[in-house]
Amino acid sequence: MADSTEPTGTPVSFVIDGQPFQTSQRRRTAAAILRLADLDPALFDLAELKGQRPEPVRFAAEDLVEISQGARFVSIRRRADIA
Repeated sequence: MADSTEPTGTPVSFVIDGQPFQTSQRRRTAAAILRLADLDPALFDLAELKGQRPEPVRFAAEDLVEISQGARFVSIRRRADIA
């Protein structure tokens, strides 16, 4: 599966962990969004903060995510194995 779909032409602004980003590709995989923030999808999951929900909506790396204007994403570190 490709990381993103065709650009829309109109860039949207959004944040990942409080850092601002822009893209013209409104649909991207969660892994591609994490890579925009220089985060390794093997170590982090992507989640979106929506409205007043107490828990973020979590995405799998291969999930196609719709990026809306002003979207707020956070990275969630996966648990490391303990030796």
